[in-house]
Amino acid sequence: MSEPSFDQLLDDFEFLDDWEERYKYVIELGRALEPLEDEARSPGNKVQGCASQVWLVSETDRSGASPVLTFRGDSDALIVKGLIAILHILLSGKAPRDIIETDVQAALGKLGLHEALTPQRSNGLAAMISRLKADAALLSA
Repeated sequence: MSEPSFDQLLDDFEFLDDWEERYKYVIELGRALEPLEDEARSPGNKVQGCASQVWLVSETDRSGASPVLTFRGDSDALIVKGLIAILHILLSGKAPRDIIETDVQAALGKLGLHEALTPQRSNGLAAMISRLKADAALLSA
């Protein structure tokens, strides 16, 4: 399964009738992610504030005119891995300023994720977003 654009993701979510189907789709997105190699599952890559084990690895791609931030991630929870995939679709491969300025919560609100996630999952998602924005801020400094 190739990674959809965020607009395609919105269309897919609208097409799916209920949250059970949407959860299955989010899990499918997570399963399509490349797993992280063992050495990337380090304490420095671990996201604090998540109930599940979550690792994010940010990398700078300087091959273009201006640098962009790409990231890879993994989790021991399938639904969280799917959330990482959604964040990847939304943020990875963008300039640091674009990542910092993206209203991720508003974008995720369009998917209706806030109503569907437990408070614990929402907190973990916020921790992942904070981590990615902090990595972008470091790159833009």
